[in-house]
Amino acid sequence: MEQTLQNTAEEKAFVEKQFNAMLDIYLHSNHRKNEELVREAFAFARAAHQGVRRRSGEPYILHPIAVATIVADEIGLGSTSICAALLHDVVEDTDYTVEDIEMRFGKKIAQIVDGLTKISGGVFGEQASKQAENFRKLLLTMSEDIRVVLIKMADRLHNMRTLASMPKAKQLKIAGETQYIYAPLANRLGLYAIKTELEDLSFKYEHPDKYEELSSRVAETKEDREKLFTMFAKPISEKLDSLGLKYEIHARVKSVYSIWRKMQNKNIPFEEVFDLLALRIVFTPEDIKDEKKICWEIYSAVTDLYKPHPDRIRDWVSTPRANGYEALHVTVMGPLGQWVEVQIRSQRMNDIAEKGFAAHWKYKTGEQDDSELEKWLQTIKDLLENPEQNAIDFLDTFKLNLFASEIFVFTPSGDIKTMPQGSTVLDFAFALHTDMGVQCIGAKVNHRLQPLSYVLSSGDQVEILTSKKQSPLATWIDMVKTAKAKSKIRNLFKKEYKSYTIKGENELKALLKKHGQDLSADLLSRMMEHYGTEKDEDLYYKIGKAEVKIDELPKLFFKEKAQSRWMRFWSLNIFSSNKKTDDAEIQVTDETLRTAECCSPIPGDDVICFIDEDGKYVVHKRQCPVAMRLKSNYGDRIVSAVWKNEERLSYPATISIKGMDEKGVLSKILDIISNEHSINMSKINLETKDNIFEGEITLYIHDVEDLNNLCLNILKVNGMKSVQRIEK
Repeated sequence: MEQTLQNTAEEKAFVEKQFNAMLDIYLHSNHRKNEELVREAFAFARAAHQGVRRRSGEPYILHPIAVATIVADEIGLGSTSICAALLHDVVEDTDYTVEDIEMRFGKKIAQIVDGLTKISGGVFGEQASKQAENFRKLLLTMSEDIRVVLIKMADRLHNMRTLASMPKAKQLKIAGETQYIYAPLANRLGLYAIKTELEDLSFKYEHPDKYEELSSRVAETKEDREKLFTMFAKPISEKLDSLGLKYEIHARVKSVYSIWRKMQNKNIPFEEVFDLLALRIVFTPEDIKDEKKICWEIYSAVTDLYKPHPDRIRDWVSTPRANGYEALHVTVMGPLGQWVEVQIRSQRMNDIAEKGFAAHWKYKTGEQDDSELEKWLQTIKDLLENPEQNAIDFLDTFKLNLFASEIFVFTPSGDIKTMPQGSTVLDFAFALHTDMGVQCIGAKVNHRLQPLSYVLSSGDQVEILTSKKQSPLATWIDMVKTAKAKSKIRNLFKKEYKSYTIKGENELKALLKKHGQDLSADLLSRMMEHYGTEKDEDLYYKIGKAEVKIDELPKLFFKEKAQSRWMRFWSLNIFSSNKKTDDAEIQVTDETLRTAECCSPIPGDDVICFIDEDGKYVVHKRQCPVAMRLKSNYGDRIVSAVWKNEERLSYPATISIKGMDEKGVLSKILDIISNEHSINMSKINLETKDNIFEGEITLYIHDVEDLNNLCLNILKVNGMKSVQRIEK
């Protein structure tokens, strides 16, 4: 059927329509127009991909057109980037070379296409285990030309939008990789809309039932939100009209993923997520110099009407975030007694927030800007000068900077330095200069003496104190947060570090052998998370230095294998590229399958399965931090897994309860658990204070559905405020 559609006039017309829609967006932008070059790139790409189809059955050329549309519309780039987006798969998928591209379209477009070719392959290809190495290549090209990574973001976004056509195992791998690498990177580059959509799409494929449930709940509350928005915004509009401002007010609804994450982090139900609605005021000043003044005028107008929350004011106008984001945020008490966030931006600030600071940084205006983004790119170059030997270790080191929230620290002369949250005095010393870090003996923070390990806060003024007599210590590596400081300290103690690392690795392997255990990626990840190390070498180093007591490891991490007796009731689907079907069922035994102790999944949880080095299948919850790392770094070992309901067995789970300390309330709760639901309990821990009780109960339940029903029934008891499962 597909073959008969291949050259129909209808299909050709559809391709032309999609291209013309993209071209129209470009022609209505404020870029210098080069329509002929864009049309030539389209014709070249269409001819190169002639007859090739995507997995969904559509002509392949629709993918480059879609990527170019995102580049033009959602990121706001010009003809060079649009042409590179149209041509981005030509070198990889056809017989054309980078030299052919350069001869036809010039050196700059060829360089960008070459950069994109270097970092492709492995995402949807057969080399699916090389994500970390691909990411390293991405950073190399990014430090040369930021447009490479911006187009790569557009490519990833379109692949996520069309992920439904992929087999389940690849959906989970790609969604995990997107959540772990691409969404944080989009955030760091200021691509907020793309970051939010990548997170939501990843969530949709990792937790489809939760996604549908929360989407429905958000839709159900739409009418109430619209009423609140109208009631809340009307007096603000009247006030701003009286000031003679040119502005627009928009309602912004919290994303489904953000809602779910808040429910998980705060252990609350949907009904207690109060900040579903936010208000965005975007104004156009007559003179750009008045932006800051008008922001505070609007802030004053809003807080005259509604009482502000004292701890929820964010001034990114005076001090923009490292990715260029500028805005003034304030959370105020709304007319119906709920908190509403108000975001105040100029049109320029809004453009940067929507399309990314990077797009406006150099290529749109042609200006050279000593921006935070440029400084960040410089830190990438610094990291790449001394790359880690292992690509996955490199990725973890880079993540230290990528995921970090920012603080702003002042030098004695008043210069502002952006540092990751949690940075210490020693981090700051190394950030200023390596020699200053090596000779640092402490600092004056806000004119008070503080040690090397002192954790800095936003607004601190820091004067580094040095001494030529100072000798750095290997233990400094535990005092620092930033990748740069860790890398410099590790280099100083390379010889000592290596000897202790080898000693620790040998001791761990001997211990594992003694207990009949294997050094699997899953076990290593759990140990690293427990001891707060980002690299396996750091864990070995701590064991070698006896900072980790090796005798405590069996009790903490080794479990008897008999625990996995219930595993025979699993059904696994595993993707095989050699088969015509996308998912082929395989059989497993007690010996080849076990649950991960880091997250303890139970029937009904959304799960994922990871094949370790010994060919054993380890089952994790999909949101488990250890699973997130495994998905991103070892994508070719991920398989999809589903529960079978062949037998009713019990699994441990813990719930938290909170309510009014009324007479008989505990006995009612215990009666519901023991008598109405016939559920056994292994531990109860309750505390009472000021007529409020809260605590935890560990139970043995059959599956998630049983647990949810139990929680709902306990919640019906008079005086109960919340009942939630505690996620590991």
